[in-house]
Amino acid sequence: MANEDKKDFNFMLNDSKDMPKIQIITDEKSIRKYGGSRMYFAPPIDYDKVMRLAPFGKLLTVGAIRDYFARQSGADFTEPITAGVFVSIVAWASFQRASDKTPYWRTLKANGELNPKYPGGIEAQREMLEKEGHTILEKGRTNIKYYVKDYEKKLFTL
Repeated sequence: MANEDKKDFNFMLNDSKDMPKIQIITDEKSIRKYGGSRMYFAPPIDYDKVMRLAPFGKLLTVGAIRDYFARQSGADFTEPITAGVFVSIVAWASFQRASDKTPYWRTLKANGELNPKYPGGIEAQREMLEKEGHTILEKGRTNIKYYVKDYEKKLFTL
């Protein structure tokens, strides 16, 4: 996202934009990729509610949240693009609040990867995760990415 300092992320967090909803998709390639035609859209505030569930020292992934929403709604899958956008909105909304913080740093991308789109980027998320006892690994030579070591063992079950 751009111009984060000029946006009201708490307003965005509470703007449901006609969600939740299930949309039926007909694209065969997408149906094969996601395992069905019933695509769920969760509102941003629902991501906030779920991200708040992960206790100190535990982790979530965006994929696990998407799977949880699909199960809860009776859909085949949760739409992936809005999921990533809404997780970032949750992070920035929390960052903009003086209190009532959401522990967004505990929500990782696929394979335990840190999210460079969070407030403060990788450095800030790394610092918060290390304070909770996690070890961060650096992978790659030119396109360096950061991951939580053995993140699977620390996942919070939804």
